Amino acid sequence: MTADPATESGYADHPKRMGFFTDTSICIGCKACEVACKEWNAVPEDGLAFTGMSYDNTQSLSADTWRHVAFVEQPRPLGHQQHGFGDMDFRWLMASDVCKHCTHAACLDVCPTGSLFRTEFGTVVVQDDVCNGCGYCVPACPYGVIGKRESTGVAAKCTLCYDRLGVGQEPACAKSCPTDSIQFGELDELRERAARRLEQVRAAGVDSARLYGHDPDDGVGGTGAFFLLLDEPEVYGLPPDPVVTTRDLPSMWRQAGIAAAVLLAGIAVATWGSRT
Repeated sequence: MTADPATESGYADHPKRMGFFTDTSICIGCKACEVACKEWNAVPEDGLAFTGMSYDNTQSLSADTWRHVAFVEQPRPLGHQQHGFGDMDFRWLMASDVCKHCTHAACLDVCPTGSLFRTEFGTVVVQDDVCNGCGYCVPACPYGVIGKRESTGVAAKCTLCYDRLGVGQEPACAKSCPTDSIQFGELDELRERAARRLEQVRAAGVDSARLYGHDPDDGVGGTGAFFLLLDEPEVYGLPPDPVVTTRDLPSMWRQAGIAAAVLLAGIAVATWGSRT
């Protein structure tokens, strides 16, 4: 049975877990999601620049880019996914990336102030007025999503528009997506929808298509934002086998406790021996 993070966080009566399903097969790279996210959440402008490797001018997720649309050029056949392209041997891969709102979120484990918290919808939110800027959450994230904002020194990332969810509205990025590449809803229903869409895409000739982040048995317990990809995760800059970075903390604390006990016992024996 899939773990319910809201229940595990102490919510006795809560809404169903909400999330994103991003179908990259119909993303057109318009970046409307990036703009809508910035406008609704008042995310500061962080400049536009080209790396020389792509037409992508926002480059990556950051404290000031909570939605990022990757552009990937590939010298590969398009398959039969779109009619009328014949034997076209070139394709664009475009994917709108975002915080994954992990079932087991390492950023929550390491936050010393409670700035990061699990919401009743199962999502993960940062409170910028509580964050002390320690930055522990930044290396803890296996996806490299969360960052520290230079202008304020505190951590920031996608909140899945927590304020909009509270009044029954969908997140701004999903609302603005003209192709429904970004779909918002109850996570269980999204998983069923994604499985049906994967069958369609593979039937259209794209054998490399796959779901990413949907498996509750993966290294982070599945994510609240998952994707239909047309190629391997590394092609999009996603880790192929992410794991929660704090998974070994319990055993590390046990080992540290055992070592401390042995040390104290040794000191006690030495002290007792010196007195006799």
